[in-house]
Amino acid sequence: MTKLLAAILLTTTAAPALAQTAPTPPKAATKPHEIKAPFGATRNDEYYWLRDDTRKNPEMLAYLKAENAYTDAVLAPEKPLAETLYKEIVGHIKQDDSSVPYLKHGYYYYTRFATGADYAIVARRKGSLTAPEEVILDQPAMAKGHTFFQIAGRDVSPNNQLLAYTVDTVGRRQYVLQVKDLATGKTLPDTIPNVEGGIYWADDNKTILYVEKDPVTLLSKRVKAHVLGTPASADKLLYEEKDDTFYMGLGRTSSDKYLCIYLHSTASDEQRCAPSADPASFTVLATRKREFLYNADHIGDHWVIRTNWDAPNYRLMQAGDEHLGHGRAAWEDLVPTSASVFIEDFKPFNGFLAIEERSDGNKKLRLLAPGGKSSPVTADEPAYSMALGTNEEPSSDWLRYTYESLVTPTTTYEVNYKTGERRVLKVQPVPGYDARNYVTERVWATARDGTRVPVSLVHAKDFKKDGKAALFQYAYGSYGASTDPAFTPMLPSLLDRGMVYAIAHIRGGQEMGRAWFDQGKVLNKKNSFTDFIDVTRALVDQGYAAKGRVAAMGGSAGGLLMGGVANMAPADYGVIIAQVPFVDVVTTMLDTSIPLTTGEFDEWGNPAEKQYYDYMLSYSPYDNVAAQAYPAMYVSTGLWDSQVQYYEPTKWVARLRAKKTDTNPLVFRVNMEAGHGGKSGRFERYRQQSEWAAFALDTLKVK
Repeated sequence: MTKLLAAILLTTTAAPALAQTAPTPPKAATKPHEIKAPFGATRNDEYYWLRDDTRKNPEMLAYLKAENAYTDAVLAPEKPLAETLYKEIVGHIKQDDSSVPYLKHGYYYYTRFATGADYAIVARRKGSLTAPEEVILDQPAMAKGHTFFQIAGRDVSPNNQLLAYTVDTVGRRQYVLQVKDLATGKTLPDTIPNVEGGIYWADDNKTILYVEKDPVTLLSKRVKAHVLGTPASADKLLYEEKDDTFYMGLGRTSSDKYLCIYLHSTASDEQRCAPSADPASFTVLATRKREFLYNADHIGDHWVIRTNWDAPNYRLMQAGDEHLGHGRAAWEDLVPTSASVFIEDFKPFNGFLAIEERSDGNKKLRLLAPGGKSSPVTADEPAYSMALGTNEEPSSDWLRYTYESLVTPTTTYEVNYKTGERRVLKVQPVPGYDARNYVTERVWATARDGTRVPVSLVHAKDFKKDGKAALFQYAYGSYGASTDPAFTPMLPSLLDRGMVYAIAHIRGGQEMGRAWFDQGKVLNKKNSFTDFIDVTRALVDQGYAAKGRVAAMGGSAGGLLMGGVANMAPADYGVIIAQVPFVDVVTTMLDTSIPLTTGEFDEWGNPAEKQYYDYMLSYSPYDNVAAQAYPAMYVSTGLWDSQVQYYEPTKWVARLRAKKTDTNPLVFRVNMEAGHGGKSGRFERYRQQSEWAAFALDTLKVK
C-alpha cells in the first residue's frame, strides 16, 4: 500500500472511536496543465495529471482506490437496501432460461443458462429440436479465472464444422479471434489479437475475414483475410481505411452470396462487397459523399438499399445484380420517403420485405408483399417497441420479431406474410411479476422552444397523480440512437415502492425521425439538455412527481446529458446517476490520440475550429462545474473503458468535490477490472444496479 493511499484511506474509513464521524471524501492534488487550441485559446486543467494511458501511475491508482473506499463507506448504511433490491431483481429472472432456437444451414442454434450461472452455454441441434445437443461454446467454463469475459461475435463455417469467435477478457473491446473445431472440440492454434467483434467465413471454409484495430486510437482500420494454419503475419490485406472519421464493420448478405465491408461516419456511408466464394476484390456500391447515407442487402437477383438520398427520413430502393458497382444512378424506388415515418431497418426475404420504421415515437413493423401490398404489424399499447428478430432463412414465409414495452416483457413472435397468422414463440418469463398491476403511458412534454417531446412512462395501476411521488427519469439522446421502452427486472422494485419511471425521448435520438437527431447534435446539442429538463418540469406540473423528488440517469453520451443537466438545473433533481459519463468534451475532442475522437467530429463538432470550440465549451460538464449546490450524485467508470476513458469522470468528480457548495453525497464507483459496459456476467450487472438504485431510493426517501 502506498503512503498516499494509506493516508487517504485513513480519512475515508472511520476508526471505532470515531464511529459517528462522517467519512471524509478524497481530495485530488491539483497540478497546473495548460491545454491550447490550434487557434490560440487556452484552458487550465488542474486534474489532467489523472490521465495515465498505461493505467499504472501509483498516485492515480491510489486516488481511484481511495474513491472506492469512500464510496463503500458512504453507501454502507444502504447495503441492506441494496441487497434487498438485488434479491428482488434476481427473483424476477428465470435462472435456467434459454433463447428461442433459430434455424441456419440445417442446425437449430440457441443459448441456455444453468441456474446460478453468469454466462450462457451456446449450443445447437442438427435437423430438429429433438436431436442431440452439441455445445459449441461453454462460456461458464471459458470465463473461469477471468475477472472480465465477453464473446462479441461468432460465425460457423458454411460446412458447419468450424467456429470462429472473438473474445475479450479485459473490457477494452480489443478482441482476440480464435477458432474451434466443432467435431473434436479443440481450439485451433490460429489466434489474432486486437480485432473488432464481427468476423465472417468465406465459402472455402478456411478463410476468415476480420477487422484489425489501431492499438492506440482503437479505430477500425484494416480488413484482412486469415487462412487457417498460416501465421497472422501472412494475412492478406483486403482493404485499409485512411479516413479516421469512419468506422468499419463486416457482414454477409441475406442471400449468402456476398461478404461486405460497411464504412460509416455520422455524415457519410460507403459499402463494398465481394462474392463470398472469392472475397478478394470488393466493389463499391455507391461512392461516399457527404450527407449521403445508405446500406444495402442482397436477396435473389437484386439489391435492396435503404438511403437518405433526397429522403431525410430514408426510402428503400432496389437495383438488379447487373447494376452492382454502377452507383446510385442505377437505383430505382421501392418504398418512397415519408415526412412522418422514419425507415430504420429492413430485412429482405425471397417472397416479401420486412420494414422496421418509426412514427409517433414508437418503433413498428410492416410487411411488403409482391405487388406492393403493405401490412402493418399491430400493437395494443400506447408506448412500445417492435424489432426484427433473427431471420436466417430467406425462403421462409414467416417473419420473426420481438415486441416489448415498459410493462410487457420481451415477447418473440412469428407472423406469416401470406396469411397474416401470428404465433407466439416465447414470452420472457418473469417470476413473481404480473403485468396487470402496472400501466404504461405515452405523454408529451412541450420544450421551451415549443417542440413536443414524447415520453414513455410506467407506474403502478393504483398510482395517484397527486404530485407527491418520486420519479426516475432516463434518457440518452445522442448519435441518433433511439431509446425504446423495454421491460427490465428492476422496474417492479421501483414501481412497487410508488415511483414513476419515465424515458424522455429527447432530441439527439431518432424517435421522431432524422430531424430529431439533427436538432440534438453539433451546434444544436443543448436541445438535448433542455429537453430533458423540460420533460422533468412537465411531469412535475402534470402531477406525476414532486418537485425535486426526481432521480435522473444516463450513461456514456447520456452521462454527458447528466453532466449538463447537473450544471444547468441542479435544483430540479434530488439525485443524478451518471454512468461512464463523457464529460470532458473539449479536451477529448481536441486530442486525436484518444480512442474514437476523430469519428465523433460530425456528432459534437471539431473544437480545433473556434465556432465549435466556443459552443462545446459552453456546455462541457467538466468546464462548467460551478461554485453552486448540486444534488446527490452517483458517478461510475471502468478503468479499462475504451469508449469514455476513465480519467474523464475522474477529473469531473475531483473538480465537483473542489467547487460544489452543498453537503449532498457525491460517490464515485470505479470498476478496476471492467470497461465501458461495467463488469461482465449476468448477475454482476444487477449487483451494480442495486447499488445505484439503493442510493437513489434512499436519497429520495422512497420506502
